[in-house]
Amino acid sequence: MTYKKRIFYLMVIDSIIVMTSIFISYFLLVPATWNIFSPVLIASSLILLISHHVFAHYYGLYKKVWQYSSINELVAIMKAVSFSIILTGVAQLLMSGAFFTRTLAITWMMHILLIGGSRFAWRMYRDTYLLKEEEDCKKVLVIGAGAAGTMVVRELKQTPSLKMKPIGFVDDDFTKHHLEIMSLPVLGGVKEIVRLVDEFEVDHIIIAIPSLSRNEIQRIYKECSKSKAQTKILPLLGDLMTGKVKVNQLREVQVEDLLGREPVELDMESIAKKIQNKVILITGAGGSIGSEISRQVSKFSPQQLILLGHGENSIYLIDLELRKAYGDSINIIPVIADIQDRERIFEVVRRYRPDVIYHAAAHKHVPLMEYNPIEAVKNNILGTKNVAEAAHELKVGKFVMVSTDKAVNPPNIMGATKRFAEMIVQNLAVDSTTTFAAVRFGNVLGSRGSVIPLFKKQIKAGGPVTVTDPKMTRYFMTIPEASRLVLQAGTLAKGGEVFVLDMGEPVKIVDLAKNLIRLSGYKEDEISIKFSGIRPGEKLYEELLNDNEIQDEQVYTKIFVGRSNYMRKDELYHIIEGLTTMSSTEMSKLLLDIANTKTFDRELDLV
Repeated sequence: MTYKKRIFYLMVIDSIIVMTSIFISYFLLVPATWNIFSPVLIASSLILLISHHVFAHYYGLYKKVWQYSSINELVAIMKAVSFSIILTGVAQLLMSGAFFTRTLAITWMMHILLIGGSRFAWRMYRDTYLLKEEEDCKKVLVIGAGAAGTMVVRELKQTPSLKMKPIGFVDDDFTKHHLEIMSLPVLGGVKEIVRLVDEFEVDHIIIAIPSLSRNEIQRIYKECSKSKAQTKILPLLGDLMTGKVKVNQLREVQVEDLLGREPVELDMESIAKKIQNKVILITGAGGSIGSEISRQVSKFSPQQLILLGHGENSIYLIDLELRKAYGDSINIIPVIADIQDRERIFEVVRRYRPDVIYHAAAHKHVPLMEYNPIEAVKNNILGTKNVAEAAHELKVGKFVMVSTDKAVNPPNIMGATKRFAEMIVQNLAVDSTTTFAAVRFGNVLGSRGSVIPLFKKQIKAGGPVTVTDPKMTRYFMTIPEASRLVLQAGTLAKGGEVFVLDMGEPVKIVDLAKNLIRLSGYKEDEISIKFSGIRPGEKLYEELLNDNEIQDEQVYTKIFVGRSNYMRKDELYHIIEGLTTMSSTEMSKLLLDIANTKTFDRELDLV
């Protein structure tokens, strides 16, 4: 039905109700003297009809979708009817000097009953006869008997095409137990999920408490995972309320939901001030971190964004994505270049004169770099030296380098080369007009080379999932967190700092594997876990700062900065110059010895 037809039919129905109700009311009160042609009665009915339509339009009675009617729609009806009755009463008083209180009171009640009833009758008819339950519906248990849970149930009931039938709520608020919401019982608390799933043969569990902390999600999901039902989680309530997300867009519980800590939120306003209308260069812009930094930077309207990378396809993809989203407002320039090519890097920096460089280009795969130490040196040390010195000599405003927690007491070549790269940046910070800083990450969930894509691939293949050691732990963060930390470091840096994100407690890799198996819809007896042994260069536990670097003070919520310890520039550069002439064995031994040295000749306390 078109919008105009809908309004026409509603106005006709209301007109019939308004015109007949006042005559019926008058007849019920004074049947002996009832006169259909009474001037006051006719005038009152016309005034009532006109005023009703005026107030009905004002309160939007003809625009409301009555299949979703609730108390708000009833309040709108009461306001429209009440004001039209009051206006009619005033008109009667002016015309006849009398106010027919009882007649108008009965008319008011009939209007509420008939006009409200006509609207709600449609909803009842639709719910009872039109929304017939689909066959093969999946039974759903909703966790959370609050506003979000009620919204989920209402949507499921009104959308039979979803083929999901809610059977009840679970809530830890014992005062709601044994009560009914939306005609469904509150069956018990979270501890009873396994019993309820078996008793009611539940197929799906929906966690409908968008305000839950990560610890609470982890606790609830642990109980859900003990059952045979598949678990989904509701998006943010704000997105539901604003219409950005609907209930049929329920998402799977993600691994990051189970990290046991809240995501770190940074000061985006201060970041915006440093990026807006500036020229930004990002090395490694096609990688997992570099591409996300590019996305985050684009939100703050830089004047120009230079996407530099060695991989042609990865730069093409991020360039294509950002042009589609921001091409009209940002001058985006893709640059294919190798950071090992010193002349090319200087040429790019000299040409575009960036205000800020985010250096994310690096070789980061630990076992691969153990077999190829010269490539780790060329890319992570010499490449960083090229970009950092270009920033120094051409007076770039800020330079932020992406480092790793593997640079702390490293037993591997990758970590050692990143520690050398940090020292290059720290040395340049001493007497440069450029503000240099480094940012240490833990493991980034979902990045290339991380365990999550590997585990997913192994699960898809039917297993086994390979974990190196049952005791192995790692710090984890999400890709957005990692990229935002880089941007925040750019606003906090004074020169030479190593910023570290407080990532909570380390996570056991074997627990991560178990969670991912359950999230994929399998039980641990269906997908096995195989322990393969520690790989070359790996260690059981990662550190974020060594003993000499630790400072307890946070420079920003959840962000620490390490005290810088590094060797003299002439000595450092002398070692770097000799690295490429050494054998792999000699190179590896020297790098690891120096990277694990606790104290150097130079120390800079930056906090």
